[in-house]
Amino acid sequence: MSFKLPSTEQLREIGDSLGIDITEGYANSVIGFIKPFGDGYSLLASLPDDVPEIKYPRGKYYRPEGEENKHGAWIAKTHIKGAGSGKLAGKKVAVKDTYALAGVPLTNGASVLEGYVPEFDAPVITRLLDAGAEIVGKSVCEYFSFSGGAATSTSGPVQNPRAWGHTPGGSSTGSGALVALGEVDMATGGDQAGSIRIPASLSGVVGLKPTWGLVPYTGIMGMDPTIDHAGPLTATVADNALFLEVMAGEDGYDSRQRGLKLDTYTKAIDRGASGMRIGVVQEGFGQFDSHPDVDAGVRAAAKVLQDQGASVEQISVPWHLTGVPIWSAIALEGTFHAMVKSPLPRNIEGVYPISLAGRLGSLRDRANELPDTVKVGMLLGAYTDKFYQGYFYFKAQNLRRRLRAAYDAALAKYDLLLMPTTRMMASPIPSPDAPMEILMQHSWEQITNTCPFNITHHPALSIPCGLGEGGRPIGLMLVAKHWQESTLYQAGAAFERGCNWQSMGPTGKR
Repeated sequence: MSFKLPSTEQLREIGDSLGIDITEGYANSVIGFIKPFGDGYSLLASLPDDVPEIKYPRGKYYRPEGEENKHGAWIAKTHIKGAGSGKLAGKKVAVKDTYALAGVPLTNGASVLEGYVPEFDAPVITRLLDAGAEIVGKSVCEYFSFSGGAATSTSGPVQNPRAWGHTPGGSSTGSGALVALGEVDMATGGDQAGSIRIPASLSGVVGLKPTWGLVPYTGIMGMDPTIDHAGPLTATVADNALFLEVMAGEDGYDSRQRGLKLDTYTKAIDRGASGMRIGVVQEGFGQFDSHPDVDAGVRAAAKVLQDQGASVEQISVPWHLTGVPIWSAIALEGTFHAMVKSPLPRNIEGVYPISLAGRLGSLRDRANELPDTVKVGMLLGAYTDKFYQGYFYFKAQNLRRRLRAAYDAALAKYDLLLMPTTRMMASPIPSPDAPMEILMQHSWEQITNTCPFNITHHPALSIPCGLGEGGRPIGLMLVAKHWQESTLYQAGAAFERGCNWQSMGPTGKR
């Protein structure tokens, strides 16, 4: 791409948008002054880009149909064979359709990105392949990953394998479903409000949102960079710990990675829960639409951990209920800036997929294709940006420290915090012609307990802990101190050994 100097008319138009009066003579003077900058920009355009490498050859991709994709969870199937040996040898992986996978389309569930193909692999992808994993395809996600339900992806809804007609949880809808179906050993997810933990809860699998920055976010489409997390969904806690060992660590690109504290997470699996101190956060229960089966099932799960030797006490963290408004102000206006006002988030050092920026730059031309979830979020974000000059975004960024401090105070006394992952079980997928109000409720009804920890960056693990009304899974969420993912796995594995969750009802009876 070559750089062209602006015309006097273009400069005057830009000046008008910035409130600067520009005469034709002043415009010509500006053009003369910036000409050397233009020469420098042309030099930049001529230099080869510095992006992550592609180490492993890949086969063709295709969109499976019929019985091969009965639940609608695959957006593409492919075959990328990793190293001949390693921790993940023989493991099959599905990649959420927000991750850059060279040669395979990336849509992020969006019609406006159809046909876009990345030029490089996200470093996490290379790590999985280096460890011997086999990538077998990409999983469906919601439109721009802006929903916790299953009604907005351009490819159609994903069906919950344990409750047909119901959401498997989003935005990593396909990832949760494919793990629950047993078609893959692990699926990658992205979590900005609960998009790993919500599908884990509603689909009956294990999902981890790690400490912010533990897993590099390079080459993954996100929202506001301060809430982006990447992590694994698996069938068991042990597999989750194994995959995190491979995914975690600095990649040399992502400037959000600082002060990382790594561990051999699989060593925590056999330690047991004896002596652990667990605080049951009462604000996570009994919310205005909490399903009684969920509250009862999670309390029964806490009793299982108590039977395993843990000390379990009810505690109060009143600030937990401020998590949603703080998250909303950051996520909506932040995403507006990162995706609409500017094609990609600025002001962070990392890898920029330039071709994707070009595609997102034309988003305004096709904005009417966006689902209501994205439209409403962007309208509110644009409104607060324009008429309040970012006041609520900036205020929320300041208040996130108070929210973090409230959890830290509780975690100073307890090893883990415990609450339901989602307030309710999987809800029915709305029809394509459902009113906006129904779609919005379906998309955002599950984030109350999950999104606060995207703000505070604490690691959080969702594990299935029983079945409620209609045989739908119930999710238990454990939260630990920063960098203490091993503590989550220690308790999660102890819970798995202490019961068969699929035979547990909401009262814990087996």
